[in-house]
Amino acid sequence: MRIAAAFAVLASLALSACGFTPMYAEPAVGSSLRRIAVTTQDDRLGYRLREQLEDALAWDRSATPLYRLTTQVEQSRRSLGRRIDDTATRYELTVKASWTLTPAAGGTPIGGTETVTTTYATADQPYAAIAAQQDGEERAASELARLIRLDLMQALSNQ
Repeated sequence: MRIAAAFAVLASLALSACGFTPMYAEPAVGSSLRRIAVTTQDDRLGYRLREQLEDALAWDRSATPLYRLTTQVEQSRRSLGRRIDDTATRYELTVKASWTLTPAAGGTPIGGTETVTTTYATADQPYAAIAAQQDGEERAASELARLIRLDLMQALSNQ
């Protein structure tokens, strides 16, 4: 027991001495993320992505934005399984988001692209089919927001 405790103390001392700093611990990155204004296209998927990004970045509406994040979203839907009557039983939704982060004070913009694929089942009832498609879009937007946030954290930590 004492050996494990001593090892844990030595490991923490060695790690602190190596210069390792977690990305989340940097106050500059965290405060910069809160001051990114998000702009998306004017459709349902763009709206969902904007909501997810604002939540993921913890956008501070009261502060003046330091950056503007613009996104362009493209989606495609492909049928997967087929029933005997040749109707689809599942769909694969692929969403590609291209993003650009532009400093408000001017400067060189940073950009990137993320792609997410989700699947959802169809139903015979029209409302259930629409709800399933919207759920697939919501899951794709949530995952895209997470990936874009990670890209932004990496880009801002390198500056």
